[in-house]
Amino acid sequence: MQPYLWTLGAALAAAALALLTVEIIHRVIRRLGRRLQLMAELADHAHRPFQVAATVFAVQVAVRIGTGQFAIGTNWRQTVLHFLVLLVIATTGWLVGALLLAAEDTALSRFRTDVSDNRQARRLRTQVNLLRRLTVAIIVVLALGVMLMTFPAVRAIGTSVLASAGVIGALAALAAQSVLANVFAGLQLAFSDAVRLDDVVVVEGEWGRVEELTLSYVVVHIWDDRRLVLPTSYFTTKPFQNWTRTQAAVLGTAEFDVDWAVPVQEMREELRRLAEGTDLWDGRVCVLQVTDAVGGMVRVRALISAADAGRLWDLRCLVREHLVAWIRDRRPVALPRTRTEYGDAGGHLPWQWAQRRHPAAARADAEEVPDDARVFGGSDDGEARSNVFVGPEEPVDAGTRP
Repeated sequence: MQPYLWTLGAALAAAALALLTVEIIHRVIRRLGRRLQLMAELADHAHRPFQVAATVFAVQVAVRIGTGQFAIGTNWRQTVLHFLVLLVIATTGWLVGALLLAAEDTALSRFRTDVSDNRQARRLRTQVNLLRRLTVAIIVVLALGVMLMTFPAVRAIGTSVLASAGVIGALAALAAQSVLANVFAGLQLAFSDAVRLDDVVVVEGEWGRVEELTLSYVVVHIWDDRRLVLPTSYFTTKPFQNWTRTQAAVLGTAEFDVDWAVPVQEMREELRRLAEGTDLWDGRVCVLQVTDAVGGMVRVRALISAADAGRLWDLRCLVREHLVAWIRDRRPVALPRTRTEYGDAGGHLPWQWAQRRHPAAARADAEEVPDDARVFGGSDDGEARSNVFVGPEEPVDAGTRP
């Protein structure tokens, strides 16, 4: 029993020495972590896997040396050493994964998402989260592969399997083509910048925020706290709206079907007073236009801007509520109605006949269009929007020049 007891004692001593060494290194790294973010992340994420990996490795070395010096049964020695080798491989994979996660968290800590302009931070967070899942999967697969290759029988089987790897790969690709399509779609989303975490999107007629983005599915947090789960391939094969791809500030509309007697300019001024009196408006766009006039109704559209999608939703609801009350209480003549008129145009009621205006006065009113009646022009933001939507000038044919 003396060789076995000596080997057990050597293993316990090696484990104690490894734990003591790891604890000293941990304290040094934690002290350095007060000044370096990477060291702080290593102290938090890599302490436990480093402790386990170092202990298992020290025990494995002690057992190998101890059993080699004494005449201990060969089968028992090989079984114990093989088991320890498997533990070393597993704990090493755990440690490598923890080190990579610490490096990823350090990179993410430099980009804050709790600021107004967080597009770059959300893009990086999306890419890192997807790469983190892919990294963990690769490490697990490699660790399992190395552990299996330590068995002689598996190595012998592996030699023959490699000869038919092409056929097996083709069959696996056919069987898992939908899964692989989602995986490649997830990678495409991560690096194409089409959609990111916390982006506000409209999919399947639902408005929400991208809450989770993985290699296989995307979770959209809908505004009423429901969750819409979609495969990642959906965002590469079907159209969707991304309200915050370039910036968080967005435009929204509120439309009204009113009577032809609506005082458009007074309604426009009322919209301006409402926008200037609320903190939901970001001061960029406040426009009211008549967008349609068919079917016996006039369609008036209020276009308003806000700093983000949440404020825009509240602002649109506020605009509808306020202008509906304003029309009802102040301008009831503009309420939508269906007319049935008897008689001819010779009546004297104001809605039966309109007085003709002088052409000069009509032209003067057309030239003095207020700024808040234009979406493309009339202000700096409107001019910039107009320049964006103007196409290239067509080249002039040399034969048609004067």
